[in-house]
Amino acid sequence: MTDGTKGAIAMVVACTIWGLSPLFYAQLTMIAPLEVLAYRSLWSLVFFAGILIFQGRIGLVFKALGSPRQFAVIALAALGIAGNWFGFIFAIGHGYAVEASLGYYIFPLLAVVLGRFVLGEALRPAQWTAVGLATVAVVALTYGLGVAPWIALYIAGTFGIYGIIKKRLDLGPVVSVTAEVLVLAPLAIGWIAFKGTGVGGGNDLWRHFLLMLSGPLTASPLILFAYAARRVRLSTVGLIQYINPTLQFFCATVIFAEPFTGWHKLAFGLIWLALAIYSASAIRQERAARRVVSNAATSGAIEI
Repeated sequence: MTDGTKGAIAMVVACTIWGLSPLFYAQLTMIAPLEVLAYRSLWSLVFFAGILIFQGRIGLVFKALGSPRQFAVIALAALGIAGNWFGFIFAIGHGYAVEASLGYYIFPLLAVVLGRFVLGEALRPAQWTAVGLATVAVVALTYGLGVAPWIALYIAGTFGIYGIIKKRLDLGPVVSVTAEVLVLAPLAIGWIAFKGTGVGGGNDLWRHFLLMLSGPLTASPLILFAYAARRVRLSTVGLIQYINPTLQFFCATVIFAEPFTGWHKLAFGLIWLALAIYSASAIRQERAARRVVSNAATSGAIEI
């Protein structure tokens, strides 16, 4: 089995875990979202730190946090990812799983917009077309339902902002996320100590077990994703990652049986069309870049 095949399999598994995670968080709806978030942060810290200790790399976390500038960026990233996790947990617990999936469909297109206006990245006509279609989808859904899909926009927005912040961190994914949850740890402990309900109920042990599982459930797909990203082409990563919101969409409409109106069908149809245009443009752009590199290497070989 080639490295590329191994990477693709790892990517599929990671996106499948993310995509089916609504089924897991639906088991925790009896616990307040902020309390679930607090436990998720702490158990993620335990799991990530354990991995880094085993690898002998835990010192990289403290080194990163030792720089005042990096600490500030890590703290902002921590707030960004905590906000995103909270939005997702809240959506699943309050019957908005359809909006959660819409948020993760919108995210790649919102990331393009943020890249243009925050980082000054140029957009191709096809990318502008995709963004335009996504905007029409959101406007149509807002008109049809009488309210904007705020949860979807919040999830996409927090994840997009998190991505922008992460671009300023020259750290590996496991090290950076460990540093982020370490920053969140005092807040999580404080919330559990002073605001937590103690989980409660007759199934206390079972609920604590589920909360403990939120650590590896958070960490394992990220590790698989990082493994895949080093072995799979960017265009392949871009296409496979849509397994995540697609499975979330399946959970929301088929398993949770959430309402899916004609306006939802119109909005999702436009979003899917936008993503098809965006993905096709990204594939062409990557192929063109590879041809340029290949031609440059061939030219250099001839000159030698």
